[in-house]
Amino acid sequence: MLWYALLIAAVAAERIAELVVSQRNLAWSREHGGVEFGAAHYPLMVALHTGLLAGCLVEAPFRPFIPALGWPMFALVLAAQAVRWWCIATLGRQWNTRVVVIPDATRVTRGPYRVVAHPNYVAVVIEGLALPLVHTAWLTAAAFTVLNAALLRTRIRVENAALSALR
Repeated sequence: MLWYALLIAAVAAERIAELVVSQRNLAWSREHGGVEFGAAHYPLMVALHTGLLAGCLVEAPFRPFIPALGWPMFALVLAAQAVRWWCIATLGRQWNTRVVVIPDATRVTRGPYRVVAHPNYVAVVIEGLALPLVHTAWLTAAAFTVLNAALLRTRIRVENAALSALR
């Protein structure tokens, strides 16, 4: 169980690193006239992602580690992190945990965005399912997946509306 707690701590540290990058990019975007869309749902997103990590730590002690499930799920967690950072690198200063559009910016269509309109959300969905299942925390995986689907419905609608302003 200790190694799983360390994995959750590593994911939490990765989230903190994301927030540092996001805050820097948010300041840059605002300096360049960036306009935020959908700010009302942002606190729910933060609470949900925090709840995912907490749920993993609360549920996992009551679940066995099943290697045939845990190791493939661990590989998916690592893949999700790689996709997430590929998205961040591809968007550069335009990447943010919020939905911020800079007037007259062009829409990014390279990297993972060539293939999927919202690749970061693919990573979030995979991670939200896989991270709990590394240690068989299926209740956390199910709850996050259902709540995240509802949130992403709103988030993607807001993001698509915001991106329609880009050339």
